[in-house]
Amino acid sequence: MEILRLYSVMAIFALFLAFIAPAINAQFPQPAPAPAPNSNDGVTIDQGVAYVLMLVALAITYMIH
Repeated sequence: MEILRLYSVMAIFALFLAFIAPAINAQFPQPAPAPAPNSNDGVTIDQGVAYVLMLVALAITYMIH
């Protein structure tokens, strides 16, 4: 008799989750706005400086080796 009660509680819990789980993901956040096409926030400049420094380090390593 105890096992029947356990199964019934598990079945009710499973049904509860089956009805509630889809509602959890019902709302999605708004997507972020696209950046302006000609905006320069400094990332391109920083990346260019990083590439130049990596090439200098590679050249120095090659000359030392």
